[in-house]
Amino acid sequence: MAGSMIKRLKYISILLLAAAAYNTAAQNSQVLYYMNLPQKHFLNPALRPSNSVYIGLPVLSGININFNNNFINFSDVFMKSASGDSVISIFHPNYDIDRFMPKIKDINSFEIQTMIQLFGLGFNAGKDLYVFFDVNTRVEGNIALPGDIIRLGLLGNEQFVGDKIDLSALRTDVKLYNEAGLGFSKNFTDRLRVGLKGKMLSGIGTASLDNNSLGVTVNEDYTHVFDADMSANLSAPLIYYEDPEGNIDSIKFDEDRFDTAREIIDYLLSSKNKGFGLDIGAEYKITDRLAVSAAVTDLGYIKWKRDAKNLNAKSSFEFSGIDMLDVYDREISLDSLGKELQDSLMNSFSYNSSELPFTTYLPIGISAGGSYNLTNSVSVGVLSYTRLIGKQIREALTLSANLNLSNAFSVSLAYTAANHRYDNLGFGLAFRPGIFQIYFLADRIPVTWNKVIMDGNTIPLPANWNTVHLRFGMNLAFGNVTKKKVDKPMLPPDENTLIK
Repeated sequence: MAGSMIKRLKYISILLLAAAAYNTAAQNSQVLYYMNLPQKHFLNPALRPSNSVYIGLPVLSGININFNNNFINFSDVFMKSASGDSVISIFHPNYDIDRFMPKIKDINSFEIQTMIQLFGLGFNAGKDLYVFFDVNTRVEGNIALPGDIIRLGLLGNEQFVGDKIDLSALRTDVKLYNEAGLGFSKNFTDRLRVGLKGKMLSGIGTASLDNNSLGVTVNEDYTHVFDADMSANLSAPLIYYEDPEGNIDSIKFDEDRFDTAREIIDYLLSSKNKGFGLDIGAEYKITDRLAVSAAVTDLGYIKWKRDAKNLNAKSSFEFSGIDMLDVYDREISLDSLGKELQDSLMNSFSYNSSELPFTTYLPIGISAGGSYNLTNSVSVGVLSYTRLIGKQIREALTLSANLNLSNAFSVSLAYTAANHRYDNLGFGLAFRPGIFQIYFLADRIPVTWNKVIMDGNTIPLPANWNTVHLRFGMNLAFGNVTKKKVDKPMLPPDENTLIK
């Protein structure tokens, strides 16, 4: 069982590093903000589309995928071999580690966010009032790795002998949950529009690490002493096995609880892990052409009760060594290294069988933007988006040019500076054949590409790419509330006004 778990961890690690070629500033798309789409209320609940009614069908109405990291590009994970006729990964023995080391930061983060819109509805409800409702399934995941733990693994022990490495910045938080949101937006004056959205949250599963302190001392014999004061909170269908000394020996997924489709559905739709969220936004028209807007989204929390487990480690333990060079040199296997570290970690943890509830908080999004209408259909915009994830801050600044032809056709071209990259382009397209509104958006499209020959074929790879954000789907859209000038009909002159 432990061997299969290590293999899974190995494959997950490879996938994470591959995903590091991409980047999710949050659930939001800077390209979406100024497009004529119902989904832009996810960024600011005060924003509304021009159609009178929209319906989002399960899954079809919207899928949002976002992966990111702040230090590895796609070309860092896969690089040309010395001969130039093949591509090798970061796990290959011939990979140039010296090329990678300058990329490592003090805190290196990975983020994964996805959202599937299960249902959506928006409609006019009186003068200037727009009401919307949606149900979504979301995944939020982030990992923060101190730079020294990566250097220790890749460069070996020698440079750290006699030193104590501070790894207190190590953090992880992953959660899967459902949300049902009901909101509205309304003009309170001719120029001010305000939006509000409340969200009921239902947690499916989570794992989070609270790291009070973690230090590693490298001894003269290259062994390591870990001093840990950490706690991990989990809510998941897991079975914990203990050894005779009361330490955790292994963890297994409880497959017996999901023998039927009904049991799976009941687990996914259970409301035992309850939470609440709030989005607030506003838009103000300074003139008929110039408007500014701002919003705070995902103010919320989830309290986890079902399958709650509290793991605590406050102890010291010795580990023979963390040295990926031994893996590269084929002296030991990655499985063996991982199993040794897992056993040491497991022996340092104890778990609280009282199943104490715990609370996690959503990453907060803050947006502020402005737009100027060059014509009735063409506008330019600027958008600042900030994401607060615990103690970490992510920022992005986007400039865009937008074309909105009523609700029949919408296109946006954007340039974004984010995630230590300044060569990111974004593109969005939406069109409406009949009642079907089809859209596709991509943020942070790589500008520069390398050509790599692999097995005789030329493969283009992004030169610098640590971000991708895709959103696509189809809505049912009806009506159009865009105001049009209507010429008054000519009336026959009154006989008293006739010139005699």
